[in-house]
Amino acid sequence: MTNQLIECVPNFSEGRDMSIIKQITDEIESVEGVKLLDVDPGKATNRTVVTFVGAPEPVIQAAYLAIKKAGEVIDMSKHKGEHPRMGATDVCPLIPIANISMEETAQWAHKLAEQAGDGLSIPFYMYEAAATKPERRNLATIRSGEYEALPEKLKKPEWKPDYGPAVFNAKAGATVIGARDFLVAYNVNLNTTSERRANSVAFDVREQGRVLRKGDPIDGEIVRDENGEPMREPGACKAVKGIGWYIPEYGVAQVSMNLTNINVTPLHVAFDECCKSADRRGLRVTGSELVGLVPLKVMTDAGRYFLQKQNWSAGVSEEELIHIAVKSLGLDELTPFDSKKKIIEYQLADEQSSPLVHMSLRAFANETAKDSPAPGGGSISAYVGALGASLGTMVANLSAGKRGWDEHLEKFSAWAEKGQAIKDKLLKLVDEDTAAFNQIMAAFRLPKETTEEKAARKTAIQAATKYATETPLRTMQAAFEVFELAEVMVAEGNPNSVSDAGVGALCARAAVMGAWMNVKINAGSLADKELAADFVKQAEAIAQQANILEQKIVKMVEGKM
Repeated sequence: MTNQLIECVPNFSEGRDMSIIKQITDEIESVEGVKLLDVDPGKATNRTVVTFVGAPEPVIQAAYLAIKKAGEVIDMSKHKGEHPRMGATDVCPLIPIANISMEETAQWAHKLAEQAGDGLSIPFYMYEAAATKPERRNLATIRSGEYEALPEKLKKPEWKPDYGPAVFNAKAGATVIGARDFLVAYNVNLNTTSERRANSVAFDVREQGRVLRKGDPIDGEIVRDENGEPMREPGACKAVKGIGWYIPEYGVAQVSMNLTNINVTPLHVAFDECCKSADRRGLRVTGSELVGLVPLKVMTDAGRYFLQKQNWSAGVSEEELIHIAVKSLGLDELTPFDSKKKIIEYQLADEQSSPLVHMSLRAFANETAKDSPAPGGGSISAYVGALGASLGTMVANLSAGKRGWDEHLEKFSAWAEKGQAIKDKLLKLVDEDTAAFNQIMAAFRLPKETTEEKAARKTAIQAATKYATETPLRTMQAAFEVFELAEVMVAEGNPNSVSDAGVGALCARAAVMGAWMNVKINAGSLADKELAADFVKQAEAIAQQANILEQKIVKMVEGKM
């Protein structure tokens, strides 16, 4: 079964005393199977956002221990901070990350709340996908009145907690637990110290907008509907919540936003809307900051967006897309932006599982030249294919940026993006091919004393051999995609770089033929001869077409030179 993965992002009402936060995060890290990804304290808000991930069971245990410890070391009766809050652990959302549905995640949220409600003297409310009542889905509704309103609130039947006692806990307050989609906490910096002016920008941008008033937009009489409810003018961005505040530690006012659905309103769109609103009000956006982590897609989408605004090719590397996003959004204005710490996929990535692609060219060549069988022809084939894709991508980018070819920008940018995707696919296969070989070696080292051990060893060897045959076949398939890119670049791309596209095609053929040899030799060790024959048949078909396309592209290059 594929491993399930959930993320937990508890917010603790302490952002100034890191010794207190350390006690809480120590509890989280004490649970095996949980990885602490980020600890993001804020002095002005007096609040720390912690992010950790793992399988559901250990995540729930870690969250329980963190909530318990926070109730012991944080005293809410003495808490002051800019951010709305109602408890030592103010909110504790669970987010589905991999191979788990929102419904299952909500069930785990209830398991956590039930365990905490039974074991701790704290009231717990459920929100978002885990809400027990429609009116409790919204966190702001539950948190209305904040900590100070809890003594009276808990006396009301409609505010009976979902779990735990309906009794005011002066030290720990109350906690909201839920299940929700990935939320991006994002602050945009303004060149003002006025909280009121920052709020005006927030009202322009957030979905809820602002209350309609007659005459003066601040002090005028509120416009009400037929039921007496205040009428509102919606803001520019759906799925965005926001307020304005002043942050003394930075000396600036900010628009503080929660982007609750980045597919509806991406980060860069919210940023641009803040810029538009600020400009209308004579203000200027100077930068922004991310609180906690973001998915990689948030950054790469932003990078593409700003490159397109510059009328430039978006077919650049992942690293360059991130760099463009950071500089365009001003994410490094207040503190340095470390992508390895702020992007969730980078936090979860294990560089030890892909050592080859993290080597220098010289180190990779030296490693290949050692008296060991791996990395061998399979990994080299994948790398040669990646170089072929890189050459085709280079020509696409040169064509997109060629003076006088502005009308072709979109077409060549799209080809460059495709080339980047092929390159990244092949780079992953560099290490995967070596990992497949190592898996075979590990299977051969299994014990074989008893009948059961022999059977298990044989099964493991065959499974590893199948994997080691499939991997170079995937290298062939990925490298074959380079031919289409190379052919279009030779035919339509920048004529000054036609030979580079031709070399890309030569690299693609070398990758295909090298991987084909690996498929053939590994398939020969498969006990399932029908499966082996199918692998070889697929590989031979790709190899034949590769030879044809390489010769065709070389002739095209010769005709252009």
